[in-house]
Amino acid sequence: MKEVFSIKEAVHKIEHYCAYQERCHEEVVQKLRSMKMDSDEIDVILVKLIGDNFLNEERFACSFARGKHRMKQWGKIRIVNELKFKKINQRLITTALKQITEEEYLVTFHTLAERNWESIRETNALKKRKKFCDYLLRKGFESNLVYEKVKELETA
Repeated sequence: MKEVFSIKEAVHKIEHYCAYQERCHEEVVQKLRSMKMDSDEIDVILVKLIGDNFLNEERFACSFARGKHRMKQWGKIRIVNELKFKKINQRLITTALKQITEEEYLVTFHTLAERNWESIRETNALKKRKKFCDYLLRKGFESNLVYEKVKELETA
């Protein structure tokens, strides 16, 4: 594999990278650095990708939020943290979270919670509660939702 890419070759390669899956600026910059591009070249390439609509942070954030919620059943806290980790700004994160309706969010939460509660084979009530809460908090659901649900399931 050759080490040095011209700007034209790099743009072509990165266009394929972006067309395959939505990417954020940070992922593209990392990829370009791994291709040994310098900062000036990276800036030129980013401007071209944004201009040609291969790179769009808002589109990325919305797609990311929808996908992680629907496919991996992540809660809003986890989605927000992952987007912040990818250096997405707060305004775009807020827009992205609007992609998940409150109804869809709660249906996912309750389905996941009930399935998890049933699957925990723990006789000690405190240990079962801890495993249940840890799981849903790790998934990124809000603690008030989790604690209300655990009370509901324990009394059922």
